[in-house]
Amino acid sequence: MTKILIIEDNFEVRDNLQEILELSGYDVVAAENGKIGVQQALSCSPDLILCDVMMPELDGFGVIRILERKPQTASIPFIFLTAKAEKSDLRKGMNLGADDYITKPFDDVELLDAIEMRLKKSQKLQTAFDKTEQGLSAFINEAKGQEALATLAENRAVKTYRKKDYIFEEGEFAKHLFFIKKGKIKLFKTNDDGKEYIIDILVQGAFVGYVPLLQASRYSESAIAMESVELSIIPKDDFMQLIYANRDVANQFIKMLADNVTENEERLLQLAYDSVRKRVAEALLLLYDKLDKSDEDESFSILRDDLANMVGTAKETVIRTLTDLKNEDLIDINNGKITILNFSKLVNLPS
Repeated sequence: MTKILIIEDNFEVRDNLQEILELSGYDVVAAENGKIGVQQALSCSPDLILCDVMMPELDGFGVIRILERKPQTASIPFIFLTAKAEKSDLRKGMNLGADDYITKPFDDVELLDAIEMRLKKSQKLQTAFDKTEQGLSAFINEAKGQEALATLAENRAVKTYRKKDYIFEEGEFAKHLFFIKKGKIKLFKTNDDGKEYIIDILVQGAFVGYVPLLQASRYSESAIAMESVELSIIPKDDFMQLIYANRDVANQFIKMLADNVTENEERLLQLAYDSVRKRVAEALLLLYDKLDKSDEDESFSILRDDLANMVGTAKETVIRTLTDLKNEDLIDINNGKITILNFSKLVNLPS
């Protein structure tokens, strides 16, 4: 049965929606605020999400921002529900990745039609591969026409890197595709003065190094293990055969490239126009999404030097900004570990 998650703080609206959808044959899960809604989305894997915009704890924009960064929820169709119909809200919602936008009070038929249309479109889209060891094997075995690729998943080498080990360095020729089985790595560039700028942090389930392979070029950045890391090593020739053998596989990497371009453009705009305070907030949200966190306290660790290199400022400035955010009860810092206390305010921090 198709499962729909409703995230709505108004009891009457939430109850009415649940009744309409259950009568229409949907399995319904309901959440009374954005924070609970995110937890429900991650735990119950709905087929579609209906979400109010104005809510306590975490508003709708914060909800979609978090879910869009999670591999398990990024492709779930997302429809906003709101009483506000200003163009600025419509644009902001769509820019964050919403599939549709329905204003309250809504017509039952209009709502059901929008849900049905989004579910049909979602079913037609190619689903992302499962970012696990088994998912990698399935992803590679899409190239069924090549006998040599049929056993590639079983025959690939696995290499372990210690913390601070280089996986590759800027300027080296790319020879392999890497798949992160365990741990996390950072990608960074270094200027003439030796100053680092962290481009991205990648965790388990991510492919690394496919851009220079596709371009037949050198690495434009360096990669270092942030902790003990296990990488599957796929030779360049096998990767290129995989790309040429199956259009769906090639399309998956094209999508990754497009996502990377969009993320990099956003990062450049942030560096150019956002304040240090805003950039630190964005970095903390990114780290919350990507780094390992305790199930109990949802805290994470990051070296202040690395955080400064992500934001593009001095370490001392980052430390002062973290102190300010802590004094405003937006975050907590305990033994160097950071916990986000107010997602909504952090997401909507002025530039």
